[in-house]
Amino acid sequence: MSFAYAPRYVVCFSGGHSSALVAIEVVRRYGRDGVVLLNHDINPNVEDDDVKRFKRDVADYLGLPITYASHARWDEWDQFDVVMHAGAFKVGNGRELCTHRLKTDPFERWLEAHAPPGSVTIYYGFDSNETDRIRRRASILGAHGHETDYPLALWPRTIASTREVGIEPPLDYTVWKHANCKGCLKAGWQHWYCVYCLRPDLWEKGKLAEEEIGYTIHADGPLADREPMFEAMRAAGVEPTERVPSGAFWATARRALRRLPLLEEEKKDARPCECVFIRRPKRVARGHEGPCTCLAPPGEGHALSCARVLGVAA
Repeated sequence: MSFAYAPRYVVCFSGGHSSALVAIEVVRRYGRDGVVLLNHDINPNVEDDDVKRFKRDVADYLGLPITYASHARWDEWDQFDVVMHAGAFKVGNGRELCTHRLKTDPFERWLEAHAPPGSVTIYYGFDSNETDRIRRRASILGAHGHETDYPLALWPRTIASTREVGIEPPLDYTVWKHANCKGCLKAGWQHWYCVYCLRPDLWEKGKLAEEEIGYTIHADGPLADREPMFEAMRAAGVEPTERVPSGAFWATARRALRRLPLLEEEKKDARPCECVFIRRPKRVARGHEGPCTCLAPPGEGHALSCARVLGVAA
């Protein structure tokens, strides 16, 4: 893809509400010139049509096109097809293969082609409650020479909801916590209970993937083993939703059904799907990072709280 202007501000435009707010904040601060709304198009079988509608509405409001960095077969394959083709759910040190193939690899290739290190700032929709994700992403991208910024965490806010500009958020948020793939291979059992109740086609495809690959999506058992439990929960009226925190959701399920097993996600929260670089970050020599532009105080220990690292923290 060729651009009428050199990319300077790359918004990771996922289709979620937070990334839309970031896009609006960036355009309000810098104008449209140089802004890229970078999206990974996902198969419509697992990315809801209303998410795609939302992306178009926000882009139209901003007067910008959506730039796609997508898997070559995104319109044919969903995440289950990707992992079955590869014969694995995970790669390397337990990292999700689908995330790398569908998002990370296309993102890396786009950056290599259009955004040399030091030429752009990359904007993410993490907020002030996600400092660990901010530090991790800043460090990983900084190791490759890219600056990152986090308007929802670091900037004075000018907008809290797209409804303020007449754009309804995706209907997905009435049930699902994130505008991620349905049947997310990183999600916990609460998400998969929603899949069992609301998307039985994806539940069956998940079971097929487990059978073909020979491994399970979850560390504590295959999907098929949860079917009697989930059917009993559904019969007892347990609402399929991710809008309730995990602890409260399972407490409600236990009030409806006694003797539910303790699940892994009740011991630790399941992480949301995210794009991460798979390659091990290269260390950057001291003295070559460039000046830091974040708001953390300077001096010893700065890198531990830096939100916009230009190199690997020492």
